[in-house]
Amino acid sequence: MSFIRTFHGDIDPKTLGFTYSHEHIVCRPPYWVEQEVDDLLLDDKEKSKQDVLDFKRLGGEAIVDATAIDYGRDVKAVKEIAEETGITIVGTAGFNKSFLWAANIPNHLKPVIGDYATFYEWIEAKSINELADFVIREVEEGLEGTNIPGGQVKFGTGYNRITPLEEKTIRAVARAHHETKAPVHSHTEAGTMALEQIEILKSENVSLEYVSFGHMDRNPDPFYHEQVAKTGALLSFDGISKIKYAPESTRIHCILELVKKGYGKQILVSGDTARKTYYKHYDYGLGLENILGKWVPRFINEADQAGFAGEELVKDFFVNNPAKCFTFKL
Repeated sequence: MSFIRTFHGDIDPKTLGFTYSHEHIVCRPPYWVEQEVDDLLLDDKEKSKQDVLDFKRLGGEAIVDATAIDYGRDVKAVKEIAEETGITIVGTAGFNKSFLWAANIPNHLKPVIGDYATFYEWIEAKSINELADFVIREVEEGLEGTNIPGGQVKFGTGYNRITPLEEKTIRAVARAHHETKAPVHSHTEAGTMALEQIEILKSENVSLEYVSFGHMDRNPDPFYHEQVAKTGALLSFDGISKIKYAPESTRIHCILELVKKGYGKQILVSGDTARKTYYKHYDYGLGLENILGKWVPRFINEADQAGFAGEELVKDFFVNNPAKCFTFKL
């Protein structure tokens, strides 16, 4: 039995369709609220919805919302967007990365998490298995006490390091994966520490074919990418449109290098659109339409010129590979 768990319920993987594999739709990260960084607060449901509709108009069908509990999910608002647009949305259980855990836990989460002041205190106080049980409930019962279930489990680590608490959450998420069979997603800060994360996952007997590693294009190193791909894991190139980190030519080169080595079935592509300035309807940014409207045609052109079948690769990156990646296999 296999299925993808969405905000709409469990669906046949074949029906997922054209998918962005790592986005943020409505969220108010407590850390950034406290730091008063307004750009990182996607706090207007209607504006986010307009960008989702732009994506739909160009043929988009599904979005994976990679927002974990410590990054300020608004589960109900995102579900409303799913219902009002008809876009399939996959939610995320688990955690992000340690520096965010300095933030105070919002009052609305206290009934779910318990009476802890900060995320750090909560994660420190709980055992690995207790954290795993929390993640399991978010997959099997619902995110943040709702009846809206998570469709993947997530952990994250910082730049060039893994803290003891981050290792704790990796192990908790691994154990939740074994119990629920949910797919696993990793946040890698600037594309670092994936290989070290892999060693921890192996020690928890996680098969890497169930894991996707985010932000691989933030570390545009083809040798490094190959080492991750050799494990059977999926690599998420989710910084499309972010020229401040690298030109699109660099991302396309790295993707085609993996394809050349036979790893085209292990690539996901998305935008990690987590700022007002990235969204068209918040602050006149490129928006959710940019990848589908402009990047995909460019990629097809460059892939074709390099001797690859561009349209077939796009179907893999946005349809076939997400359908495989986000499937529960019971």
